[in-house]
This record gives sequence, structure tokens and C-alpha cells, in this order.
Amino acid sequence: MAAPTTTGVIDTAIHNQRIAVLNVATGRLRQVSPGNLHTYDYDWSPDDKTFVATAAPGPGDNNWWIAQVYTIDSAKGNAISIYKPSLQVAVPRWSPDGRSIAFIEGLMSDEGFHGGDLFTIPATGGDAQNRTRNRKSSVSSLFWLTPDRILFTEVVGGGGAISELTLGNNSVRTIWKGAEALHAFGNFPDFAVSNDGKFAAAERSTFETPPEIWVGPIGDWRQLTSDNATITATWGKAESLEWTSEGFNIQGWLLSPTRIEPGKKYPMVVLIHGGPSSAVTPEWPAGFGMSRAIIAALSSRGYYVLMPNPRGSYGQGEEFTRANVKDFGHGDLRDVLAGVDAAIKKYPIDPAALGVTGWSYGGYMTMWTVTQTNRFHAAVTGAGIANWQSYYGQNLIDQWMIPFFGASVYDDPAIYDKSSPIRFIKNVKTPTLVIVGERDAECPSSQSYEFWHALKTLGVPTQLIIYPGEGHLFLDPKNQADRLEQTVGWFDKYLK
Repeated sequence: MAAPTTTGVIDTAIHNQRIAVLNVATGRLRQVSPGNLHTYDYDWSPDDKTFVATAAPGPGDNNWWIAQVYTIDSAKGNAISIYKPSLQVAVPRWSPDGRSIAFIEGLMSDEGFHGGDLFTIPATGGDAQNRTRNRKSSVSSLFWLTPDRILFTEVVGGGGAISELTLGNNSVRTIWKGAEALHAFGNFPDFAVSNDGKFAAAERSTFETPPEIWVGPIGDWRQLTSDNATITATWGKAESLEWTSEGFNIQGWLLSPTRIEPGKKYPMVVLIHGGPSSAVTPEWPAGFGMSRAIIAALSSRGYYVLMPNPRGSYGQGEEFTRANVKDFGHGDLRDVLAGVDAAIKKYPIDPAALGVTGWSYGGYMTMWTVTQTNRFHAAVTGAGIANWQSYYGQNLIDQWMIPFFGASVYDDPAIYDKSSPIRFIKNVKTPTLVIVGERDAECPSSQSYEFWHALKTLGVPTQLIIYPGEGHLFLDPKNQADRLEQTVGWFDKYLK
């Protein structure tokens, strides 16, 4: 959301999110979690006496990255930390017998976009067990079925799966796997399971098929709704593309132009996802916020669109997700460029008409890319980061940076400097459009201004658009539409 205007003495008013219990019969509402903790996610014990929660002292927006797992007595309101993670934790859930708690732990860059390994711990605390160690996937949500069985969703490559873990022998059975990713909790959930685990509901879509609700036994769903039956894609087909880069197997999605004429070559735009702990998986490219609509817009106007999942992404296990720690921009850009080579080798793409774009970490990667190579002839950077050193002191969520950089900027400034686009700004030749929301708390507009100001000073074709009142996610439909038109127009101007 857009950050509020801050004036006066800063950091004196901290508003913590708390658990409250409502007595339906009497209408009495009482807060049961401590006032000094911000609660992010919680689950009620089977006997209704205790909560398990991920929580941290406020301010809540900043401290999710240092949250611990707490149990909270619903009568007394006292909280006991039963697990202090080395990384980030999400989705704490009680076992049906109340003896154990399961949760996800991993390197996560954004609250609500979960990915990592599945852990269990005794409800009284003790040693946590990693139940999916070395599994080449990223667990995204979980459900206890019995005290010995957990159902979980996972990102696998550029798709997803639903699997079942048996705790007795730590074995995993995959029930369903497909070129789409489903998850039940966090941001934009699209999956739910009945209490016995035998029945599920999912909102399913792909690059070519709009969303509908499907229900039934897992993997044997039937379509329940047909609300979007009359809508057809006006863009091209998507294919999974795989390539190797420095020993990594990299996957991405390539969307083709709507029509391809024999003997003709087409421009291509590389769309780098945000995060970096995230992944591009198939979904209808016209959802809320319009962040994916650029894919459809470019395809329908004659572009190939490459959407890579380089190192640092979800879908290939924790080692892969952590592969760009202390190395932002360097290895992941090499993965992206190897994907560009793979796409050009296989498809009728004009190597002299390449563009690059992205939002958030993808915006940073766009800024970084044009400082490292002149292969791209147009760029649109959204909510980017030009200077990691100054960014550390400007954003409102600096706790997220410690797991990725290993230390604060004051303790190890060199690790921040080596990945800052501004350090290499004099290399830029690529015409670059810079877009950001006026009140972006995650990637402040000052970062975009700094990058644009440098390009303008150096004579590189550039333009800066700051959208009034918008935060990291644009909410005003007029601004969403204009952002889309400005982006496509910039690529049309320099690549066609």
C-alpha cells in the first residue's frame, strides 16, 4: 500500500496487529496476544486453549523477516517463543492431536509469498526437523490431515505440485503435478482443502485459459464455474524453455507473438520477476494490479516475451533460492543472458531488437542489466533500486536485506556497493524509461529519481514517470492502464 506521510517525531507510534477472540453469544471481544508483538499468521490449537503464531515486536511491516514461532495462551495472553529461525518462517499449523506444529522456513524476500522447506517441532518447543531437506522444490502452504500426514503445495520449476508427507518414515508422495502453481495461504491464495484431505477447491488458470473454480478429489477436479467461458486469449502461446548456466538448470516461460510469419524475425522483451524469492508460473495475464498484463500486451503487439526463473527463484530447492545471496545481479544476470541466447537459438527472434523490464527486484535487475551489457536496445524499470547503500537508509522494510547481504550496510558496505547499478552508471547506453509510485515504501521513488537523474546527466535517452498516490502495488485503474501503455509505447519506439 502507499506509505502514509510521515511528520513529527518518527517511530513513536507502533500499531501492532493482535489476535482477538469474539464470544459470539455475548458479543464480547478481547485481545489475547501481547500488545508488544505484531502477529503475522496464526492457528488455534485443537483444544481451543492456545494459539501458535509467527510474531515479532513492531513495527510490523519491517520485522516480518525476524519473526519467531510463539505459542500464546488464549486465557492468560502470555507468549512463549518455541522457535527462533535462522531464516524466515510462515504458515504455523497445529497437528490434529495438538502435539506438534508444522511451518515453512526458508529464504523469503516478501511477506505473503512463501517458499522454503517444511519443518515440524514439538508444541512445547525443542528441536525442529526439516522434513523436505534437499527436495528440489519450494513448499508454499500446508495442511495437517492426521498426526502422521501433512498435505502441502509446492513450486516445482516453473509449475507446481501437491504432495503428501508421511512423518513416520519422512516419505513424500506427489499426488498432482502440473504447469501451474497453487497455494492456500499468504498473498493471492487460490487453493483450499476439506478437513479430511479428500476434497479440494482451486482457482485454476494458465497463460491461455482464464480463471475458473475447479473442485473434487485432488488431481481429479471437475470444472465448477464457467464465468469466463466467452473470454479468449488475444496473445500467443506459452512454452517452457530450459537451459543451463554455470552448472544450474534454469527454466523460464516464453510467450510467442500472436501471429508468426515464416521468414520474419521478431523483437523480444525479457520480463524479470520480483522478489527475488519468487517464480514465474503460468497464470492468466490479466489479474488484479495488471502486473502481468504487460505479457499479454507485448505478445499481442508482435513481441516474444521471455520470463526466466534464474538462481534466487523458488522451484528448485533452498540451495537454488540462496544461490544469489551476497551476489545480487551477478549470477542471476548471467542466467538471464544464457536464457536470451537459448531463446534466440530456437525461435525467430531479432538479436538487434531486445528489451528488458521488471518491477521491484525485477526493476533493480533492469537497472543492473543496462549497466552490465549493451545487448538490450530498450529498457523499462519499475520500482527499481539504483543504489543499495542509500536504499538501506531510505526504505521502510530494511530487515529483509540482512539475510541476503549477510550484514547491515554499516557493517559491510562493500557487499552492497558491488551490486549497485549506480556504481556502473557510465556504462549505460540503453534508452530507459523509469516508472515508480510516489509513495512506495518498499522501493522508494528516490531510487528511481537517482537513476533517471544520472542517465539524463550522461545523455542517455530516458524518462521518469512518478505516479501520484501510488505505493509498490498500483491500485488506481487509470494509473495501471497508463503504466501499461507507457511501457509498450517505449518498447515500440526503440525496438520497432
